[in-house]
Amino acid sequence: MSESADLRVGIIGYGLAGSVFHAPLVASTPGMRVAAISVGDPAHTAQARRDFPQATIYPTAQALLAAADTLDLVVVAAPNNAHSSLGIAALEAGLPVVIDKPFAPSAAEAQQVIAAAQRTGNLLSVFQNRRWDNDFLTVRRLLQGQTLGRIARFESRFERFRPTPKANAWRESGDPSLAGGLLFDLGAHLIDQALQLFGWPDTVYAEQAHRRPGAQADDDSFVALQFPGGEVAHLWMSVIPRATGPRMRVVGAVGVYEKYGLDPQEPQLIAGLRPGDAEYGREPRERWGTLSTEIDGLPVVATVESVPGSYQDYYAAVRDALREGKPMPVDPDESLGVVRIIEAARQSAQRGEVVRPPVGG
Repeated sequence: MSESADLRVGIIGYGLAGSVFHAPLVASTPGMRVAAISVGDPAHTAQARRDFPQATIYPTAQALLAAADTLDLVVVAAPNNAHSSLGIAALEAGLPVVIDKPFAPSAAEAQQVIAAAQRTGNLLSVFQNRRWDNDFLTVRRLLQGQTLGRIARFESRFERFRPTPKANAWRESGDPSLAGGLLFDLGAHLIDQALQLFGWPDTVYAEQAHRRPGAQADDDSFVALQFPGGEVAHLWMSVIPRATGPRMRVVGAVGVYEKYGLDPQEPQLIAGLRPGDAEYGREPRERWGTLSTEIDGLPVVATVESVPGSYQDYYAAVRDALREGKPMPVDPDESLGVVRIIEAARQSAQRGEVVRPPVGG
């Protein structure tokens, strides 16, 4: 790895994750470049060639990994069921690895990936990019400043209206080995954010449903986490509502913060906006959240400016980990904990009862 040249990044997969998130963010990070992409779908191959004409395009992940000596980092942006196997293969090829969330289809497989990183001595991280959403960054700042007082309840939602399941889509599959459904997809973000704010929960309760005609995987799910400090996280993920609830609502002893609307970075990236552009990560004032509290005994409702979203900080931290020996931005053990909570939630939904997750994550 040259100390002066850009880090050469290979991306496995060029669907939504690879083309919208990873490749643009890598390309926007000073000191990094997209050097290789593995993609099998003809349409995605053509798109990859248009987007990165200087990159080497490989037809398979195996072909990309066979050229490991031409790369400094591999990003696994393949479907969920391939995350662990491809992550292990890349680590054993001698490369540091970033794996898209969810870390793996099971905790056992996630542990195997961590063991491979330890065995090979290569760095490993998981792309939990929603830690850099504007709403989460704003809530974290409010909690650090104790603006809301002692927290009673944290509500968080990812709701999108998609009334018809996509045909032949692995995300819609009911096959457990494919790790499809909303609990694994959007739930991996919501659970990770809650764990970052409040630590490891004492109990997990969940509900999973298949509500759309023909749905094979959960499309309307709920998870409740009870934490040792008394906080409760209520997490919703659904494609059923035509009208969505608040993205986040945090209820504290002296104030309530409420925010509607999703972080703007995903649609901005799809539209071609990139980190460094003036409007990237920012949203108009009318979409900022509100703080309801009281001052000197009088009720006050104030607008709270959203902290700008910053997915680019993830890959900047990966670069610094590889160059300077700093910590990776997401510890894989934390993402293993997310998978453990997902497994506990599935168990709770199947049994219809509250369960206790493994101690300590």
